Amino acid sequence: MLELPKIISVDDHVVEPPHVWQTYLPERYREQGPRVEREKWGPFVHKPGARYRNTVDPDGKEGDFWIFEDEVIYVHKSFVAIPLSATPDGDVKNFDRTVMQMVPITYDEMRPGCYDREARIEDFDLNWVDGSLPFPTFPRFCGQTFLEAKDHDLGLACVRAYNDWMVEEWCEPSRGYNIPLCIMPLWDAQLAAQEIERMAAKGVHAFCFSEIPTRLKLPSIHSGEWDPMFAAADANDIVLCMHVGSSSTMPAASPDSPEAVGGTVAFNNVMASMADWLFSGNLIRFPNLKLAYSEGQIGWIPYALERADTVWEHHNPWMHTKDRIPELPSSYYWGRIFGCFTADRHGLANIDACGEDNICFETDYPHTDTTWPHSREYAEKMIDGLTDEQAYKVLRGNAIKMLSLDRT
Repeated sequence: MLELPKIISVDDHVVEPPHVWQTYLPERYREQGPRVEREKWGPFVHKPGARYRNTVDPDGKEGDFWIFEDEVIYVHKSFVAIPLSATPDGDVKNFDRTVMQMVPITYDEMRPGCYDREARIEDFDLNWVDGSLPFPTFPRFCGQTFLEAKDHDLGLACVRAYNDWMVEEWCEPSRGYNIPLCIMPLWDAQLAAQEIERMAAKGVHAFCFSEIPTRLKLPSIHSGEWDPMFAAADANDIVLCMHVGSSSTMPAASPDSPEAVGGTVAFNNVMASMADWLFSGNLIRFPNLKLAYSEGQIGWIPYALERADTVWEHHNPWMHTKDRIPELPSSYYWGRIFGCFTADRHGLANIDACGEDNICFETDYPHTDTTWPHSREYAEKMIDGLTDEQAYKVLRGNAIKMLSLDRT
């Protein structure tokens, strides 16, 4: 390989600038809409569903926080946004991940690339990245914040404001570095379909969705309730991007398991979700619909496909699966479902079984899993043993296909 292909990362995260909703919301909604304030906080307590108990403490550490409908919704944390202290004197070569801890942080203390478009482009340039799909922070991975709003008219306005900002300010002027990823009003499939149509007209090809919507007390993907949204996504070449944790739940072995257990088995939600989709019939009824599992890793995929096919064959006499799914469940995976990974040597060692056309690389900037600012060096080691064609697909080509990008 003469030169490593530039990376298109299919999972990064944007820390929304403080002005987003106060600028893009209709004026009548701004008083109750999201805004940023600053306070001092005591130690955080991590709760299930990526929630936290945040306690104001006059002797605590300063942190900026989002308030919405007169409630504190989210306090910024330094393991979600790279602090400036991670690169002392601006020296990115000696990036210190140990300072990314569960403590409050202000915008002034963050690396500007977390929230500033031009600074992010600079951070990507030095990281051998020229394309990035950014998941939201304050709205959460698929817009759960606005699903939980007391006023869904306000929630809908907030969804639309976010999407307008995403396209008009974060992505369009970014020279292709930022690729639009939008959110939908999860509480109404018809409204979700309308929002897909509205943003598709602006060139959007990716929307956030929940890995397991029933855990958000929403209809299942088997119910038919989502069909208007699925049809809109199918008609507009939209990929539904499902980030680990987009069900506001994380798997664990025991109620009192250490945090590391959840981090280790997080792919369990993704595996369950993919099985749900393979047996749902939706990939037959909506033949252009694509799915992507962000940060779900890939090493588990070959066995999950094998097991689905075994169940389809061996248990059909009493499950009657073939009446609904006429072909092997795995046949609906190829070219339709994308496994996205940050670190998975086992998956790459089994690239034929994972599907060289079905996997994409992520840099996860600016979270603690990120390979920034060393993604180029990491990728060079990671693709050792792959053909030039496979390396191109994993680092770039599959993302172009998945996101319907007009580039090479």
